[in-house]
Amino acid sequence: MNSYQGTNIVDQEKRRLIIWSVVISLLLLAIKFYSYFLTGSTAILTDAMESIVNVVASVFALYSIYLSSLPKDSNHPYGHGKIEFFSAGIEGTLIILAGVFIIYQSVRAMIFPQVLAELPLGMALVGFSGLVNGVLGYILQKKGRLLHSITLEADGRHLSTDAISSFVLIAGIGVIYFSGWVFLDSLLSLAFAGYIIFNGYVLVRRSVAGLMDESNPKVVNLAVQVLNRNRKANWIDIHNMRVQQYGGDSHIDLHLTLPYYFDLVRVHDQVEEVEEVLEKNMPGYTEVFVHADPCLPESCCHYCQVSDCAVRKYPKRKKIKWTAENMSKNQKHYHELSHLSSLRTQSSPVVEKIQSGDKKEKK
Repeated sequence: MNSYQGTNIVDQEKRRLIIWSVVISLLLLAIKFYSYFLTGSTAILTDAMESIVNVVASVFALYSIYLSSLPKDSNHPYGHGKIEFFSAGIEGTLIILAGVFIIYQSVRAMIFPQVLAELPLGMALVGFSGLVNGVLGYILQKKGRLLHSITLEADGRHLSTDAISSFVLIAGIGVIYFSGWVFLDSLLSLAFAGYIIFNGYVLVRRSVAGLMDESNPKVVNLAVQVLNRNRKANWIDIHNMRVQQYGGDSHIDLHLTLPYYFDLVRVHDQVEEVEEVLEKNMPGYTEVFVHADPCLPESCCHYCQVSDCAVRKYPKRKKIKWTAENMSKNQKHYHELSHLSSLRTQSSPVVEKIQSGDKKEKK
């Protein structure tokens, strides 16, 4: 199976899951509003209002998944994957607006309290919808991580939040039913509103980070691990590595330092090998751009791992460990050794001890 076919299957799976989310959200929306009309509870109304957001967000998520699956074109050379970040931001914004509306309704109910009725039946209906939302939310989050879709994860997180609030709501309504303290209905709604607004903020924050190409430490560290596992002696160092995400796709560009005496064919082969290692081991569709740099014998020999180098000027002193920090810098790794080199030029007991140790090794 080629990468295009694999991407096609992933997109179909995303669409199938989000369509289920839309259908189920519509059914649960009807159930929750029926519960509100039965009971007159403001707390149940808040749950129903959040379900409206679920439906709108799921419909938009369905469109964004369709759009993100479209192939690259002349206007979108990096594909359409970033729409998923935009979708998550829209969903987060809708969640925050729902939270604000819930606060308004809660304060209004405090001033003009309503008579509550049929609470046991309302609790049963809310409990059923919460259970369904919890199962669906768990599946969407799990599949979202597996398919590297922030849209599925956002929708799953939203549904899971809705499920938790539903179960807490049932407990609160139970207290109201047995105690008769109707004012708790509005206080419970206010607590839910704060929880909902926080979750909306988390989604918006992640969306903005993706749209602004903020570095994702998890993805960068994974790329570093892949390169370390497949590290070759000829890859003297890799630096200026940047990872951008476009929905489930990743774009990596980096600078690869190779021996300066390699001809163009050999450089091309090494570059292709680095690209292949990342494309095969990184999740989702990954595009890699490699800029080849020649080594600098005066500086790179100290950490070059090529054992049979015919033009080596200095002995190898150490093997530099590749990390997300030093691979992301726009400089070759010999800069890491510059501090020790500067120490050698200073007159101190520590440096003299290091120098005497070097002389003994030469003898």
